[in-house]
Amino acid sequence: MSIAIARSLRTASHAELRRHIVEGHAIDPSAIEGYAYRGTSLGLPRLVELATWKTFQKTFWRHPDGRLLGWNVRLEQDGIDAPSRPKRKHGVPVTEWPYGVIACDGVPMPRGFDRGLVIDYSLAPNPPQQRLVKDPLVALSAGDHDALLGVSYVVLGGRCLETPTYFTLERDHRIDHVPDVVKAEVGR
Repeated sequence: MSIAIARSLRTASHAELRRHIVEGHAIDPSAIEGYAYRGTSLGLPRLVELATWKTFQKTFWRHPDGRLLGWNVRLEQDGIDAPSRPKRKHGVPVTEWPYGVIACDGVPMPRGFDRGLVIDYSLAPNPPQQRLVKDPLVALSAGDHDALLGVSYVVLGGRCLETPTYFTLERDHRIDHVPDVVKAEVGR
């Protein structure tokens, strides 16, 4: 059911997407741990999507020290419903922007965005501008972790600035590659 909801959001307005974030459901971190999710960017101008990506993957991996971490995987842009096919360099998937995944307690965020988990790019070795970004995530249906909804916002000088960058995540497969930067450097 939540996959159908996620796919119906592909044509939703920003107001409807925001409503789904505010009305979303909590996420059990153990339910997403160990999985790669296929992401679909929502609501961005076509030109921005062409310069970045329409589809991608986000991962959720439990570090041996107990933290829930992740990274973005660049996908070949084969079409919105095509199977995930990671871009590769030197035989391994192209990954970028590692992150920590944390509870929303104590994290500055826009009003109403406190329902799920937060992808926090400041917890990893990212470019300075990326470290300002946070992505709250919610489940689209209570107790169903197969489809999630997220949005990016920026924390600048203690103020939260919402962006039009919404995305859905659909459970894709078990993680089969952990980048060295995540294993060795995140959270040092």
